[in-house]
Amino acid sequence: MHKSGFVNIVGNPNVGKSTLMNALVGERISIITSKAQTTRHRILGIVNGDDFQIVYSDTPGVLKPNYRLQESMLNFSKSALTDADVLLYVTDIFDTYDKNEEFIEKVKLNPAPLLLIINKIDLTDEEKLIVLVEKWKELLPKAEIYPVSAINKFNVDAVFSRIKSLLPESPAFFEKDQLTDKPARFFVTEIIREKILMNYEKEIPYSVEVEVEQFQEDDRLIRINAVIYVERDSQKGIIIGHAGKSLKKVGTEARKDMEVFFEKKVFLELFVKVEKDWRNKDSKLKGFGYNLD
Repeated sequence: MHKSGFVNIVGNPNVGKSTLMNALVGERISIITSKAQTTRHRILGIVNGDDFQIVYSDTPGVLKPNYRLQESMLNFSKSALTDADVLLYVTDIFDTYDKNEEFIEKVKLNPAPLLLIINKIDLTDEEKLIVLVEKWKELLPKAEIYPVSAINKFNVDAVFSRIKSLLPESPAFFEKDQLTDKPARFFVTEIIREKILMNYEKEIPYSVEVEVEQFQEDDRLIRINAVIYVERDSQKGIIIGHAGKSLKKVGTEARKDMEVFFEKKVFLELFVKVEKDWRNKDSKLKGFGYNLD
């Protein structure tokens, strides 16, 4: 008997969805920073065993959209409710119950088995956790509740075991050696974007998109040319920094991570271009792979 299923991870921004998925997959598929809205796409991470295949899906945090890019991000989160065999709703000890009541109502009505994950329990005490668990039992009575610390991998094995037991009987959806549905270029853009999120403040990281113009691989080396798009000339100056130092730092950090990810030497060239108001331009967003339907 072979079991396979889609396990979709949803929740508010910055509760640790990507950290949880990486812990469950055992690989660094999703980028992680302390900033909200780090994840912009729906990213699959695939775990294979002899008699099972779990297809995890990390989604952007649920938010009220202010521009077209955020509408696309919300579409990715909503789509995760429609095709889940198991649904993971991730919250944490700082999250507020009423932040997205409309989305929680949709979760409540979803027919898939529901696991409610309370993350970051290493940052609270038992008394507060008990109160939190009781509150979520009221809000989502059909949910099975798992307190975890994804960053410390505490109780993640119990979640994994329960997911496995809930999978429907099915052949594998993907090849057994496949780790994700995304191409190599996607991970190049995500690694660069992660370094921008970590190295720049305020609005800069949210005004940035990355596009790979060249990806050439041989036995020894991968040559990559990538463009960092910003919305204003002033942002271009900030990204580049004095004498190009800021851009060089991003490039060096990104290249090192890429060499670990691809297990190969990487030659990386970065360029910065201005594309005014790209977050509201459908043609640009579609080109960057966003779902606007």
